[in-house]
Amino acid sequence: MTHAAPAPTPYESAAEAAARLAELTGVERHDIALVLGSGWLPAVDALGEATAEIDTTDLPGFSAAAVAGHSGRIRSIRSGDKNLLVFLSRTHYYEGKGVAAVVHPIRTAAAAGCSAIVLTNGCGGLKEGWQPGQPVLISDHINLTGTSPIVGANFVDLTDLYSPRLRAMCKEVDETLDEGVYVQFPGPHYETPAEVRMAGILGGHLVGMSTTLEAIAAREAGMEILGISLVTNLAAGLSGEPLNHEEVLEAGKAAASRMGGLLSQVVAKI
Repeated sequence: MTHAAPAPTPYESAAEAAARLAELTGVERHDIALVLGSGWLPAVDALGEATAEIDTTDLPGFSAAAVAGHSGRIRSIRSGDKNLLVFLSRTHYYEGKGVAAVVHPIRTAAAAGCSAIVLTNGCGGLKEGWQPGQPVLISDHINLTGTSPIVGANFVDLTDLYSPRLRAMCKEVDETLDEGVYVQFPGPHYETPAEVRMAGILGGHLVGMSTTLEAIAAREAGMEILGISLVTNLAAGLSGEPLNHEEVLEAGKAAASRMGGLLSQVVAKI
């Protein structure tokens, strides 16, 4: 009687993907990872010269992009003396593929050598005075998905999850940057006005459908984390207008040059 081999752990799967990444890109080790959220795609060209670009599906454990504004590609970029690993899409929790799939790129980046990661997203803004197209540094988060990427009884400290050092670097580049607490809802439906009010009562300033699970996995992997939200719309109930994904992408296009300049300058300092 033959026994099937045990399924690989999420960490073994990430190591396998990182080894394949090195083969396909010709880059043995990457230094900094970036995950580009909805609306951020136009900013990538400012980061530096692409040395390789592959489909996410070329790597084991990755799936094709399922959301408009996400390209389903991974780009290796040489920026100064650093190799950047840029994910031009992400797997969202609401796609129903499980938490391990959501954080697989993060664990792959860690296995590929990345010591820092920049997590970006497009989101709704709650703070008075914020406008669509405005970048906001994430200072902390509230995870309302009711789940975690951590496997087993592995207790991970989330104090200062979003690096104060990296946030200070961003403010050296752009002193006008504001900060806020990001609240992740499960999605894919947008939040109701009542849920947005709840998020504000809980201490949130930004609402979206990504990032928190990735940040937890990055902390578990020992990476330093920078989170940047692009306020693509005023959150439900604040503007009197209905929400739509096209609005998110348009705000990203309009802010692309500012976002690209900010990312390239910050990455150079990490």
